[in-house]
Amino acid sequence: MAAVLPSTTPGTQLPGLARALLQAGRLNGPQIDTVIKKSVAEKVPFIDALLGAGLIDARSLAAFCADTFGYPMLDLSALALDFLPQKAIDAKLMQAQRVIALAKRGNKMSVAISDPTNIAALDQIKFQSESSVEPVVVPHDALLQLLAALNKSAEQSISDLVGDADDIQFAEEEAQPDTAAEGANEIEDAPIVKFLNKILLDALNMGASDIHFEPFEKFYRIRVRVDGVLREHAQPPVAIREKLVSRIKVLAKLDISEKRVPQDGRMRLVVSPTKTIDFRVSTLPTLFGEKTVMRILDASSATLGIDALGYEARQKELLLEAIHRPYGMVLVTGPTGSGKTVSLYTCLNILNKPGINISTAEDPAEINLPGINQVNVNDRAGLTFSAALKSFLRQDPDIIMVGEIRDLDTADIAIKAAQTGHMVFSTLHTNDAPSTLTRLMNMGVAPFNIASSVIMITAQRLARRLCGQCKAPLEIERSALLQAGFKEAEVDGSWKPYGPVGCERCNGLGYKGRVGIYQIMPITPAIEKLILEQGNAMQIAAQAELEGVNSLRRSGLMKVMQGLTSLEEVLGCTNE
Repeated sequence: MAAVLPSTTPGTQLPGLARALLQAGRLNGPQIDTVIKKSVAEKVPFIDALLGAGLIDARSLAAFCADTFGYPMLDLSALALDFLPQKAIDAKLMQAQRVIALAKRGNKMSVAISDPTNIAALDQIKFQSESSVEPVVVPHDALLQLLAALNKSAEQSISDLVGDADDIQFAEEEAQPDTAAEGANEIEDAPIVKFLNKILLDALNMGASDIHFEPFEKFYRIRVRVDGVLREHAQPPVAIREKLVSRIKVLAKLDISEKRVPQDGRMRLVVSPTKTIDFRVSTLPTLFGEKTVMRILDASSATLGIDALGYEARQKELLLEAIHRPYGMVLVTGPTGSGKTVSLYTCLNILNKPGINISTAEDPAEINLPGINQVNVNDRAGLTFSAALKSFLRQDPDIIMVGEIRDLDTADIAIKAAQTGHMVFSTLHTNDAPSTLTRLMNMGVAPFNIASSVIMITAQRLARRLCGQCKAPLEIERSALLQAGFKEAEVDGSWKPYGPVGCERCNGLGYKGRVGIYQIMPITPAIEKLILEQGNAMQIAAQAELEGVNSLRRSGLMKVMQGLTSLEEVLGCTNE
């Protein structure tokens, strides 16, 4: 006997599951019609309305689907959450389409589904995971229970990580802009907000300089840089990566819909009525999502004073003498993260007086200093370092700071400014002070311009400072000390090298904070002569040594003799 079709609207296509049940004679036309009307009225999928009507139970329906469509059937009660590849499918998509990844081998993935006629869901999973999908039929009620457990597990993981984190306040100018309702719901997810707040507070309490949010194929990692060393801080569920990045983007005034190109922004955290902490935010598209790095910019670091930076007495005297001269150029060099910015801001803070006009061009301005005119370089808008410098010279400046000399045009303008009665500060990325001079020559700056404008070059590194509470003396062989660079007269047993131990104060690392290692090289007449003769870095370094300029390694060894850092740390951050 032919199946009686339900009295649906002419031209309306039956759901695949309804058609299969009808053709197999498991349900008749009026029953199918009733279920479809229930589905439309309650705005639920056909399978929910069918089971809700009590016309068939979930297990019988699963067995029917497995037999009819030739798919295997699985009892989900035997599965453990920990063994499921939960990151194979995006969590939001998994919950929306009601499928669960069971196993993945190569480019083949088995997925649990209660309605194998839902081709749209299977196609979406296939597209998102870039895998061929093999359906496994499971009872609908067991599937919903497992989906709820997975969702609860992800939320619980975040709750466990957050703990009792308090809400924190962001500055009004960094507040969330108007967004579409859907985007707002995503970024205002309370667990995500609390989790980010906790990460920021943890980083501040640890004295971190950077926070890295890193997505990978099978896990999501958050690392913090403390005392120059990255350490893993948390591994939240992969499912939160997009919400977390969206939350950061909103706070930093970035485009949450743009995920294909890098973006840069800023945000500000209100720590107390009198103190705020700025964060410089950078996003970068990677294979498995956007990596986000937040640089913590604490303005108080610029007001520590020159004594806190670790200069030796003679080095401090030479530096202060140079920056108080009426004109000339002082260059600070070193790799990224070596403290150049803090050194420059410390010098500017010393010179920042009501009678002095100071202007800076930075990319971007990292620390806000009241009383100093700071300009953010914007290459896309045409506001380059050289363009900013040209404008500064029409603004009656006394002191100019250029974030970095990157090209000949910027170098030429900076040197001309130094030659015409202005004090100029800037940075370069070179290994030491002598090589900075040859770097300028290689950029195309005429040697006589260098000799007549540059008055001092400082090179620097940051070494981890030994924890004062747990550091312990070490027995290091005399030959090893001599090989490291100590002089014969210094290895006389009158001092002891110290090494890290680890205690509660330093979190078991043996180091707490950092100390600067500096090479301060004034441009003397003898070095000017070498510059004019286009001498190389080795010749300039030899002359500087004759004049008593310590190399970076030598300055580091002095910190070892003072018990401030370990020999291992100095050897790791300086060359000889």
